[in-house]
Amino acid sequence: MGRRLSIIIAAALCVSLAGCGSGANASNSDAIVLRAGFSTGASDPRVVATELFKEEVEAATDGRITVEIHPDGELGADSELISGIVNGDVDITASSAGNFANYDVNVGVSAFPFLFDDFDEAWAFVDSEVEKEAEADLSACNIKVLGHYDNGFRCVTTSERIGPINSVSDMEGLTIRTPENQIVMQTMLLLGAKPKVLDFTKLKDALRSGEFDAQENPIPVIYNNGLYEVQSNLAITNHSYDVMLFVIRQDIWDSLSETDQKILMDAASKAQAKDRELVRTQTEEYIDKLQDEGMTVTYPDLDEFKEATSSAVDVFADTYNVDILSKIK
Repeated sequence: MGRRLSIIIAAALCVSLAGCGSGANASNSDAIVLRAGFSTGASDPRVVATELFKEEVEAATDGRITVEIHPDGELGADSELISGIVNGDVDITASSAGNFANYDVNVGVSAFPFLFDDFDEAWAFVDSEVEKEAEADLSACNIKVLGHYDNGFRCVTTSERIGPINSVSDMEGLTIRTPENQIVMQTMLLLGAKPKVLDFTKLKDALRSGEFDAQENPIPVIYNNGLYEVQSNLAITNHSYDVMLFVIRQDIWDSLSETDQKILMDAASKAQAKDRELVRTQTEEYIDKLQDEGMTVTYPDLDEFKEATSSAVDVFADTYNVDILSKIK
């Protein structure tokens, strides 16, 4: 009941908050500065891809539209960045779909456990009409989706004290950090772990202090943000696919000319392709790099993990749109 109430409250707030910011421009002829904020570091694919977006937009507009990129949580953690889009304090961000669930619960459907076997399957889904249907209510919250970045498939890391994960039984009782994503949290519960939410910007210090036994993130995130420095073991569980929405404020979008909208969309398409290329390549190559950094890598039997999490969709039967759920089962 608490979860449903929070969604209803957030949806109501969308109406009052959307478009309340100062706005990035006064007219189409004025110079426009777009502030893009990210919770991760500058080497993360989402930031690298947005650098390409910046280059393309600024070149196509002869510098009339500029993009300022703020990595490392300079403008806030993921939840703050998304609320910043809603209330007008942030202009652009990219964050995991599940992080938008307070504004449109259906957005996170692609995170259900073991939906996809590989990137091509996952991308076909997020580029489909099903994903568009899941995102339909975001515009009412001042959120315009420009594209779908990729964060990869989430895997579990553990501390040296805990040791490697080889089976579902090794997950039992682990205090594991997750994002504020109800599907990911439920997946961890079904695996026997104890999920606890923490902003990504605080994760590394929390792992160093021993606040958590484990965490779960895609391989590029683990490597690019140095989580191997505070975690000793990596289990290739691929338990949840993590699509990221690359978004801009709807009020800014609506204020742009059709020409400028096309420029931004074309740039976003190129940035999306860059991000996906980086994430696929890094997922393939960074396992060896993580081993070189001293991590022990295990490959658990995923059939056991799939069986343990098979009821996840049913758990959310009363939360998500029935038609959307029927299309992912």
